[in-house]
Amino acid sequence: MRLGEFGVWTTYRAIGEENAGEAAKLVEALGFGTFWLGGSPQLPALRPLLDATERIVVATGILNVWASEPEQVASDLAELEAGFPDRVLLGIGIGHPEATSHYNKPLAAMQSFLDGLDAATAPVPRTRRCLAALGPKMLKLCAERSLGAHTYFVPVEHTRAARAGLGQTAILAPELACVLDDDVESARARARTYAALYLGLRNYTNNLLNHGFAEQDIADGGSDRLIDAIIPHGGADQIAAAARRHLSAGADHVGLQTVGIEGIPRSEWTALASALGLGNGRGT
Repeated sequence: MRLGEFGVWTTYRAIGEENAGEAAKLVEALGFGTFWLGGSPQLPALRPLLDATERIVVATGILNVWASEPEQVASDLAELEAGFPDRVLLGIGIGHPEATSHYNKPLAAMQSFLDGLDAATAPVPRTRRCLAALGPKMLKLCAERSLGAHTYFVPVEHTRAARAGLGQTAILAPELACVLDDDVESARARARTYAALYLGLRNYTNNLLNHGFAEQDIADGGSDRLIDAIIPHGGADQIAAAARRHLSAGADHVGLQTVGIEGIPRSEWTALASALGLGNGRGT
């Protein structure tokens, strides 16, 4: 699939589901290649984004295996694929142990879910799915049974390690949260508000400990060093430079999430598109 080098990552909770079509049109007009919809959506939630656009890929970031049945997911994807060929990417994730009482043996659960997609009445092709992954075993599974990996809340050091674990052919598409704000203190405050959830989830904190950070970086809302590495802030040019560092470390695509904003972040997406050299950066 042609994801492009850069995409937008957001949720309906952030932009408002009623604004889905308007947001998707803007993202496509600005020249981004992919619209990632987070918040554990089911595939029918992508339809308003697809209906409003002509070219961009629309991806789940991610569909949760504990809340989904493979046969239904495969059927939903086949229906979307019929209307929007080559434009839907099924991002699948195992979620967090803190979020579900069913959480158990994540690697085996993901393997079983993929088996279900393969055995469905309308099987989901390997090239139409990617997996959320952080650790080496899940990254290996990404390379073996999907288009590649969608990573989240990761530093550049993880992107470099993930590329090594995936090999050279699998797609690597990290999400990159950011704050467009030149005031360092207010930007870090917004970043910490966003980061608070993830610094309380052990799959993310264990991953950070494995890639250059210590317990003291994670404590008390996150050290400045950690916050600046995971959620870069500043002007659009500084955010664009941070995104390109992930590309230089081995990513194929970066999904940019502007945090701390309610509604469609028009000015932020437009500024990022310009800084990244996408289209004309004006949404026309």
